[in-house]
Amino acid sequence: MNNSAARKAKNYSDTMTACFTGYIVQAIVNNFAPLLFLTFQRQYGIPLSKITLLVTFNFAVQLLVDLVSAGIVDRIGYRICLVAADLFSVAGFIMLATLPEVLPDPFIGILIAVTVYAIGGGLMEVLISPVMESCPSENKEGAMSLLHSFYCWGHVGVVLISTVFFRLFGIEHWKWLAILWSLIPLWNACTFTQVPIAPVVPEGETGMRIGELVRNRLFWLLLILMICAGASEQAVSQWASTFAEKGLGVTKTAGDLAGPMMFAVLMGLSRLLYGKYGTRQNADRFILGSGVLCIIAYLGIVFSPSPVLSLLFCGVAGFSVGVFWPGVFSKGALYIPRGGTALFALMALGGDVGCSGGPTVVGLVSSVCGDNLKVGILAAIVFPVLIVIGAAILRRTKPVH
Repeated sequence: MNNSAARKAKNYSDTMTACFTGYIVQAIVNNFAPLLFLTFQRQYGIPLSKITLLVTFNFAVQLLVDLVSAGIVDRIGYRICLVAADLFSVAGFIMLATLPEVLPDPFIGILIAVTVYAIGGGLMEVLISPVMESCPSENKEGAMSLLHSFYCWGHVGVVLISTVFFRLFGIEHWKWLAILWSLIPLWNACTFTQVPIAPVVPEGETGMRIGELVRNRLFWLLLILMICAGASEQAVSQWASTFAEKGLGVTKTAGDLAGPMMFAVLMGLSRLLYGKYGTRQNADRFILGSGVLCIIAYLGIVFSPSPVLSLLFCGVAGFSVGVFWPGVFSKGALYIPRGGTALFALMALGGDVGCSGGPTVVGLVSSVCGDNLKVGILAAIVFPVLIVIGAAILRRTKPVH
């Protein structure tokens, strides 16, 4: 990198840091409230049947934001939308701490809070990756993977810091922790008002419209890969706690730490390694190899004679899926450089559909087979298989410029 390029990259270091923080905010959005579900039940008398709707609602709002943002972000501007995403998150966390106490129905208060911060999380998911991709960097593939690792570290941090806080101060003071979490997106909103933001679409060109994208065959291949990436990740992640409880005979709290936490840590580790060693030249090989490893992990979970060994293969699955999401995002930017906001929004939408579809497939098949989770996960092996096939096709396809 010459001196001019080095100075330019340095100018964007704060932008990249803000992007990293943005994914930590999204991790808080998705993982803080579930830690309080039993507390909501005890404190407000809300039945678990209603509380579980909060996760579905959070996910549905983010899906809707993914879809709507494809047509509005370019008109409003990235900076305004990024600041708004953080401020929606701030407002949502504050509402979570206050609305259940002031509204007649505490559940409605929680639902409103979830809706508000889910808007912020959905916007963040659409905006952060293209902004990061536009920052000057010698290794954009590695930078994208490093970015996505921060979601994993954010997930780990939310669970660990919240657990320590509840131990020290008591879970009955959870509202103060919600306020404290709101300080992170508040700081990030201020940061995004100042940092430089490079054009997402190359200068002299205009971003593709949704109609143009859907007529592009490569877009459909990338979309399928994103759906399978999300499905491969969540199909195991959502059930890791169950494997930990059954395999180790521990409490649910310990099971959450041994299962999902192990999955998140290893997924983050794989993204760090990919961030260091991955490049555009070998990205297809990384995705392909990770797909094969994911298939092996799924088979290990299903056919291991020991529940403990099945749990260890859950960790292997976490390591294997880490490359999928950032890798496919970067391939989208490489193969469809004019894709712009519409491309990243629709790919985020596909990933979220997969995050919902993977656990659903596991749950439905398991239910039909007498609540046998291993049979459900065996059915979900179709997702990493499709990733291997798609990555093999990409290796034979030249980027379109």
